Amino acid sequence: MNEPRTIPSRPRDRLFLVVTLVLAVLLLPVALVLHPRRAHEAACRWALRMRFPAEDLTGLTDGALAAFTAARTEAFWRHGQLIGLTSGYRDPLVQQRMFDEEVRRSGSPALARMLVLPPAESSHVRGIALDVRPHEGARWLEKYGARHDLYRIYDNEWWHFEYRPDNHGTPPRRLPHPGVAYMVGYGDRSVL
Repeated sequence: MNEPRTIPSRPRDRLFLVVTLVLAVLLLPVALVLHPRRAHEAACRWALRMRFPAEDLTGLTDGALAAFTAARTEAFWRHGQLIGLTSGYRDPLVQQRMFDEEVRRSGSPALARMLVLPPAESSHVRGIALDVRPHEGARWLEKYGARHDLYRIYDNEWWHFEYRPDNHGTPPRRLPHPGVAYMVGYGDRSVL
């Protein structure tokens, strides 16, 4: 994943995985009754809701939500991999506050853009960005996410993926960090 070291799995992560998988299997008969055509998706969603209770999927575009749901369902049932959402859609005011805090911390807007973009430039505000966890889930998404038009975008953020349906399975050129397109004069990142 182009990072200097791999974050090792913790014993509790393995326990969470096993408990979540067992829970989903137990919920599957109920899902088959309530949602016969989407039973695996429903059981996965219910089990992951218990594993990641603070997760908020509201505000994502319909396409991003559908792609994320399909990807995490596939990861869960086919590969036994959990993928949780740390951050998806962000209100422009929240994004501005995050950017302002990073400007204060780093000392300049250019340095701040290496980690946080202002609202007008943020894919989170557009509802197409997904910050995922755990590290193993992000690795799975990097390997298989193109099937769902989900791509890792930045070298410095292993957790950040974006829904890019116009790429048709071809990963966009990965950028070193979020602000690079604006630092080199690409006002519109869609050209990358």
